[in-house]
Amino acid sequence: MTPLTDLAGWLAQEPAGDEVKAVVTVIAGACAQIGKVVASGAISGSLGAAGQVNVQDEEQKKLDIITNDILRDALQGCALVAGLASEELEVIETTGAVGGFLVTFDPLDGSSNIDVNVSVGTIFSILPAPAGVAPTEADFLLPGRQQVAAGYAVYGPQTMLVLTLSKGVVGFTLDADGVWRLTHQTVAIPADTAEFAINMSNQRHWAEPVRRYIDGCLQGKTGPRGKNFNMRWVASMVADVHRILMRGGIFMYPWDAREPDKPGKLRLLYEANPMSLIVERAGGQSTDGKTPILDLQPTKLHQRVPVVLGSANEVALVTEMSAG
Repeated sequence: MTPLTDLAGWLAQEPAGDEVKAVVTVIAGACAQIGKVVASGAISGSLGAAGQVNVQDEEQKKLDIITNDILRDALQGCALVAGLASEELEVIETTGAVGGFLVTFDPLDGSSNIDVNVSVGTIFSILPAPAGVAPTEADFLLPGRQQVAAGYAVYGPQTMLVLTLSKGVVGFTLDADGVWRLTHQTVAIPADTAEFAINMSNQRHWAEPVRRYIDGCLQGKTGPRGKNFNMRWVASMVADVHRILMRGGIFMYPWDAREPDKPGKLRLLYEANPMSLIVERAGGQSTDGKTPILDLQPTKLHQRVPVVLGSANEVALVTEMSAG
C-alpha cells in the first residue's frame, strides 16, 4: 500500500506562504503532543479539576492547563509568531518577535468531556501581526475574514487535524508513528441536511425564532419541513463541527434568556472565527443568527457570540427566521 501524503508533503505544494506554513507545522506538532497527553490522561493522573477557574470564570481541568502550556511554549519558541492569545489566559502574550503572525487558540475545547472519555479538541486561528512594532491587544481584534489560516485537532477514536490555508479544507490523521497523514483531500459540507445539533435542555430559554425552527425539525414529515430530522449533541464544539464537516448538519449555540446581557457563550476569536472560516471554505455558512460570523468586528479579546453554522440552506433558513 502506497503511504499517504504527510503534512510536510502537502504543505510543499500548498500555495500559501512559507512563513504561515512554518507556523502551521509548529501548531501541528503541538497538537500531536497534546493528542498523546489526552490519550494517557487517566494513566498519567491528568484527569479531574485543577481547583481554579479561568478568565471565563469556568472551572479549569488539569488538562486545560497542561495543553495550554504545550501550545504556549511551542508558539513562544516560534520566531514567526509575535503574539498569542488563549481562552485560558486573561491577556495576550508577546514573544519579542516583530511582524509575522498572531495566534489565538482554545487549547482543549469540550474539556468537560475529558473525564468521561468523549472527544475533545484544539482550535486555532492565525492572524497577520502588525509590521515593525510589538503587537497589542487591539491588533488581535480583526474580523474573521482577515485570518491567514485556521484549523482544529480532534482527539477521538482517531486524532485528526483539519486545516484551511489559502483555500479549501483538508484533513489529516495521526498515524502510529506520530506523522500527520492526508486522509481527507477535499472536505465539503452538503447544502442540505436532516440533522441538527443543539442543547435541547435550554429550549425554554431560546429566542422565539430558534424555538420555532427546532419545533419545525421535531415535527418531522407531518410538520412544516416535510422531513424527519435527527438530533446530535456532543457538548464539544470540535466534535459537533467535525461531524458536520464529515457528513453535513447544522450546529446551533444561540443566545438564551438565562444571561440576557451576554450575546452568547462561544468565544469569537478562539472558537467562532476559526470554525467559521473552515465551514465557509467547505461550502457551508456561519452566522450569529443575523450576520456572517466572519464579518463581525471584534471589540474585546474574550468576546462571546451566538453561533449557527453548517449546511448552507439550513443556516440560511435560521437566519431568515431570525430576521423576520
